[in-house]
Amino acid sequence: MATTNVSIRVDEELKKQAEIMLFDMGLNMSTAMNIFLRQIVRQGKIPFEIAVDIPNAETIAAMKEVEDILSGKIFAKQYKNADELFEDIKNEIHD
Repeated sequence: MATTNVSIRVDEELKKQAEIMLFDMGLNMSTAMNIFLRQIVRQGKIPFEIAVDIPNAETIAAMKEVEDILSGKIFAKQYKNADELFEDIKNEIHD
């Protein structure tokens, strides 16, 4: 079977991380890409789900809490800067 070269652009750090993971699996990048492409041909689709991350219940609750704070439904102390926040924390510890 004849082979051909394929050139792709990938984030450098992502490539390094993937190579480490693939090495641990006994694979190299070329073999992994061949597996990926064979699965596309075999399944007639990308062989995994591509989706937007949906926030979990804890994240949704935190987002609602922020909305409630910003709308005034929940009182939350506000600070002008980090120094003011840390001073308040320091005072609470010593009280």
